[in-house]
Amino acid sequence: MIKKRVLFISSTGGHLQELLQLKSMFDHYDYNIITEKTKANLYLKEKYPKRVHFLVYGTKYHILTYPFKLLYNCFLSLFYYISFRPDYIITTGVHTAGPMCCIGKILGSKIIYIETFANMVTKTATGKLLYPISDKFIVQWESMKKLYPNAEFGGWIF
Repeated sequence: MIKKRVLFISSTGGHLQELLQLKSMFDHYDYNIITEKTKANLYLKEKYPKRVHFLVYGTKYHILTYPFKLLYNCFLSLFYYISFRPDYIITTGVHTAGPMCCIGKILGSKIIYIETFANMVTKTATGKLLYPISDKFIVQWESMKKLYPNAEFGGWIF
């Protein structure tokens, strides 16, 4: 039986920790994980050999370098996408996931977005961007259904 190809992607920190809560799903798919390269994430290469790949770390608060890092990450995302050809992209956000999900949507992948646990009354920037293009948009707080009426309440992943 051929396993579906799934790409799990998120930025570092809490978003990555949320994404890793889905690890029980990994063995059911031909999967890859993409996150930002930081010292705190290097252990993932050993934990998930040949399955973890990195984008350049950089946030919008790095005003001078962010546009260049974002552009570089867009090209790197395209490279990873072509290399993996995922059937599904599952993400907990943030900025690193946006370009990959847009590329995936254009090239035929199904997008599953899980809005962060950290927001229970306001939309995230990535949520605003990906809500219209997601095939499934999951919120972790029932209150978020008011902001995203077509979202599915999935409960907490922690």
